[in-house]
Amino acid sequence: MQIHWHRRDLRASDNRALARAAEAAASTAAEETRGVVPVFVFDGAVLEHAGDARVRFLLDALADLRAQYRERGSDLVVVRGDPAVALPELAAEYGADRVVWNRDYSGLARDRDVDVRRALDDCGVDWGAFHDAVFHEPGSITTNDDEPYSVFTYFWKKWRDRDKPDPIEPPDADALADVRADDPPSLDEATALEALPSIEELGFGEPDADVQTAGTAAARERLREFCASGIYRYAEDRDYPARNGVSRLSADLKFGTIGIREVYAATEEARERIENGIPDGLPGDGSGDEAVESVEEFRSQLAWREFYAQVLCFSPEVVTENFRTYERDIAWRNDPDELAAWKAGETGYPIVDAGMRQLRTEAYMHNRVRMIVASFLTKDLLIDWRAGYAHFREYLADHDTANDSGGWQWAASTGTDAQPYFRIFNPMTQGERYDPDAEYITEYVPELRGVDAAAIHEWHELSPAERERIAPEYPDPIVDHAERREAALSMFEAARGED
Repeated sequence: MQIHWHRRDLRASDNRALARAAEAAASTAAEETRGVVPVFVFDGAVLEHAGDARVRFLLDALADLRAQYRERGSDLVVVRGDPAVALPELAAEYGADRVVWNRDYSGLARDRDVDVRRALDDCGVDWGAFHDAVFHEPGSITTNDDEPYSVFTYFWKKWRDRDKPDPIEPPDADALADVRADDPPSLDEATALEALPSIEELGFGEPDADVQTAGTAAARERLREFCASGIYRYAEDRDYPARNGVSRLSADLKFGTIGIREVYAATEEARERIENGIPDGLPGDGSGDEAVESVEEFRSQLAWREFYAQVLCFSPEVVTENFRTYERDIAWRNDPDELAAWKAGETGYPIVDAGMRQLRTEAYMHNRVRMIVASFLTKDLLIDWRAGYAHFREYLADHDTANDSGGWQWAASTGTDAQPYFRIFNPMTQGERYDPDAEYITEYVPELRGVDAAAIHEWHELSPAERERIAPEYPDPIVDHAERREAALSMFEAARGED
């Protein structure tokens, strides 16, 4: 008997550790000890860092995963407690001689794995940990000096040229153990649950946001729709939030409701359709060249995930500390009123406010807008990136430690491959360039509906009287961008020791 411990791999298909456990269990001679027991553990140490939206997505994904196992004649055993206590107890209860899982790369996850391995060793239970969430495990793509890359471009060139394995088939029903969640095992210190807990029982509340549907079927539908058309215009549309030109797979990849190999295989099929001349309405001259570039651009986003996973693996402190050091500490202003206005979407900068309100409404924010709001917080409000990271962690359904810490440090000019400190987004220019008709802005900022797009993009230049006349409910800009840009430059130059 084997136990598969689900973590960030909430699916039965394209799951490396689960497949390996099923293969090993099928070779067991004694039929009564054959099979894999699927397990998920609600770990309090992990939940401490969660938010309402992510817990909602997690619970929905677990419900879908449980249904996948029930369709195969098995079930998902759900436990609440410390995995280092729960897994040895479950191994004893089911007579399992091995526990397997797929690796995660955060410091918390790796420390937890150490504890679990020691606990299993102490009770004589074998274990196996597999790389599954990324194609190329951290440390396998390095510089010529065998060092982790800190510049994405070079990492991407090697990532792109490496072979990618095919998706992994789900285990056959007869490879799974005959377990029933409504007859949970009796454990001493951990608690096996008959039913999934409510969000309130986990200490959270139903999110105000409309969190997207979780589960493998929903993820596959998002992938199918994207690869049917959007992927061919991805390079052109991805920066324009009103065009709906992105995959919306970020939460699915974060929680592993779909496998990375399955996603990549779908991009291969999309590229083959270009070569066969099947897709209609290809961008550009219709030759397919721009469509091929768009497929590659989307794949580069998959590579960014692995780049940041490698950064986190080798530098776990990036969650709380600057990756790039300056001669002196950065003198962040950290004004609490300005931070509150940013969180509420009440800064008087329309594209910034639209993004912050989308976050509250959908537990999601378009990627271009994430960069804009992060730049505004760190370069216009001069607030430490860690405050923004904490807010995103609380409200995003797709919060990923590696991606979010990497993205925030990029915007703050403190990370790997970061935006140079002297390149500062102008939020009004960004809004005009990427939302020229103010469609995205007015979707999330109703106070500006009916206002001419030109006036929206000139909001910072209008007189107070003119603003009052055309949109009396929308706030004036809380800061002057030009002044704060100069203040940001001075702040970073001082940190560099240039004053």
